[in-house]
Amino acid sequence: MTDVPLLPRLEFWCDLQCPDCRTALDDVRALRARYGDALPIELRHFPLEKNKHAYAAAQAAEEAFAQGSGWAYAEALLERTAELARDGEKVLLAVADGLGLDSDEIDTALIDGRHTLLVDADQAEGRAIRVTGTPTYVVAGERLDGDRSQDGLLERLTGILDRHRG
Repeated sequence: MTDVPLLPRLEFWCDLQCPDCRTALDDVRALRARYGDALPIELRHFPLEKNKHAYAAAQAAEEAFAQGSGWAYAEALLERTAELARDGEKVLLAVADGLGLDSDEIDTALIDGRHTLLVDADQAEGRAIRVTGTPTYVVAGERLDGDRSQDGLLERLTGILDRHRG
């Protein structure tokens, strides 16, 4: 068995209530399909103040990661951004139920704030590296902002990653 050489880690800075992040999810999926396990992708939280339920969604996603299904949860939530904007926490719990997660534990995590420090740390780091909106990608020291336009981002990302491929 040969080890898969790893590419530089891709950070996907995301607001889980952001419709543009939902669109960007297609690019993330395309990158996974192209590079497979060689590309480590990390979800980083950057909930925007304008999105009322984004901070709670980030905390819920972290609890889903703790339960072993963070990416599935984040993707399912991004598929329901309009519903999340309208119905709030009910959607966070419904998505958890739909994935077979412990929604009571997600509800408890939202109440006790166990993931608040992690979400706050992501936001602080995002501000420090000048993330201003979502989606934003950081790979190999390069920041690509998708909050204004996502046109050409996938091509730019694959160009960076292909340069780092052995």
